[in-house]
Amino acid sequence: MKNLVPVLCLSLGLISCQANPKKRKNIEPQKIQTVKVTKEWTSLFDGKTLNSWHQYNGEGVGKQWTVEESTMVFNPEENRNYGEGGRNIVTDKEYTNFVLSIEWKISEGGNSGIFWGIRESKEFGEPYLTGPEIQILDNDRHPDALENPKYHQTGALYDMVQPTSDVCNPAGEWNHIVLTINHNTNKGSVVLNEIEIVAFALHGPEWDSLVKASKFGNKKASNYLEAPKFGTFRTGKIGLQDHGDQVYFRNIKIKEL
Repeated sequence: MKNLVPVLCLSLGLISCQANPKKRKNIEPQKIQTVKVTKEWTSLFDGKTLNSWHQYNGEGVGKQWTVEESTMVFNPEENRNYGEGGRNIVTDKEYTNFVLSIEWKISEGGNSGIFWGIRESKEFGEPYLTGPEIQILDNDRHPDALENPKYHQTGALYDMVQPTSDVCNPAGEWNHIVLTINHNTNKGSVVLNEIEIVAFALHGPEWDSLVKASKFGNKKASNYLEAPKFGTFRTGKIGLQDHGDQVYFRNIKIKEL
């Protein structure tokens, strides 16, 4: 569904920061300024159906994904561990340069993620073998958030770039991410709850160095994952991750650049 949006002011964060004061100590992040939106935005979730999405490398959407009170909900299967075959979903359409706005909340101890640049093929069993991920996590309880550096903390470019600060609201509360991917300027960025916390190159030597130092490129890493096509597709689908934990999404929209 497409909606033509007249000139208006869109705040890049809809939710005020309520991070743990202990985490915010000695951190003075700068808020992102409001910008004028004059281009067309497209809704990726109408609040009623799961149209525009399908299961990765499949058709339709599994029963684990439902719509409840204008919210997209993932309810994991009982007695299934992550890695036994995910129920990740991806957009029907592919995107290259865009701004993605999405609100989410995670269950206690939960883990999920937002992918982009995904390529569907029998060659790839999971979206993370091609598409980079912006991490979604319960920063207060999940052990990944306690590691230092914070490459697996909420908002991180997963295993590649750590957030400059922890501005994540607690499990059960809504957060707002604005992900910008622009290959023309060779810049990607993550704004979480009005604060830009991650910025990175998308291709070239800087990107190659990030991949090489991560689990996707460092063969000596204990968690090395063989993924030779990871991060190589400039055009691809956007995905939401099944990591075996309950997660909620709403107000998903995209603006192509």
